[in-house]
Amino acid sequence: MTEARQQVTQARRIVVKVGSSSLTTAAGGLDADRVDALVDVLAKVRSGGEKEIVLVSSGAIAAGLAPLGLARRPKDLARQQAAASVGQGLLVARYTASFARYGVRVGQVLLTTDDTSRRAHYRNAYRTLDQLLDMGAVPVVNENDTVATDEIRFGDNDRLAALVAHLVRADLLVLLSDVDGLYDGDPAKPGTSRIEEVHGPADIAHVQIGSAGKAGVGTGGMGTQVEAARIAAAAGVPVVLTSAVRAADALAGRATGTYFHSTGRRSADRLLWLAHASTPQGALTLDDGAVRAVVHGKKSLLAAGIAAVEGEFSAGDPVELRDTEGRAVARGLVNFDAKEIPQLLGRSTRDLARELGPAYEREVVHRDDLVVLRS
Repeated sequence: MTEARQQVTQARRIVVKVGSSSLTTAAGGLDADRVDALVDVLAKVRSGGEKEIVLVSSGAIAAGLAPLGLARRPKDLARQQAAASVGQGLLVARYTASFARYGVRVGQVLLTTDDTSRRAHYRNAYRTLDQLLDMGAVPVVNENDTVATDEIRFGDNDRLAALVAHLVRADLLVLLSDVDGLYDGDPAKPGTSRIEEVHGPADIAHVQIGSAGKAGVGTGGMGTQVEAARIAAAAGVPVVLTSAVRAADALAGRATGTYFHSTGRRSADRLLWLAHASTPQGALTLDDGAVRAVVHGKKSLLAAGIAAVEGEFSAGDPVELRDTEGRAVARGLVNFDAKEIPQLLGRSTRDLARELGPAYEREVVHRDDLVVLRS
């Protein structure tokens, strides 16, 4: 067993993500045998009491297709939400029954990006997941498709899984799909081989990465899985990418799938969510001095450094911070509504407080709610 795979066996808190195609039929509807097979593996891993499992599961929309008479995943958001509403109950009921065979309880946790980029919501999400694990339950996490709008969606559960791994301070992320790893070409063609380990982005810079499979029940594909692995690895969480049928081998540290070494430092910083899970609702253009203060000086953004504003947003929404050439340099949660900002442009907080009141003597974006994207 390699040193990398040895780390897999030593992981205590593990986030496992499974895709729709690994749980359902191509026509929609849950495949009970597939769900039970996955639960058999996860229950065995945690049976000794030394390991904790957080399951990020796709499949809600796919599970709702057949009951609603839909032949394929709909493209419009309203019917996706309807399918998710029907399918989420079926999905959790199936997991509840399957884990009950081992005397294990499950807890449903539905998230939107709004739940995790805002400070208070982020803390609440962590406390809920941590408490479920402390009480011996298996959290089953999914995006809250029933109420999420296009603006507050994660877009795919691979990225959600990477961010959940960061949120719960996991030791390992395992991404399960219908492909047994990352290949250096189309795995359906002869002459291609599986990439066993990835130490950093340069290792796979030459690889052409495909999209979602033919089943039409999910939103992901190898591209989203590799991006999720990159996000997790940069946050200090190693990743194994493999197929659901090889989950037992992957969790046992055997040489299956592709192992992504961690490339960054572990932290409890919620700003990873702000960088990767939020959708900016507007943009602020900064002058050169403000760009230097925010990007290099790690300072808050003050009204005096803002040259222009665009978009419609409310206080607390994520906004993009751009330089004078229109390049995104940072992202942050804004403290004012869009309609308030034009009267603040280029003015000092002292002058604003004197003219408009003490409520305006504050940062437009506080440094604790800001993440730098470009240095």
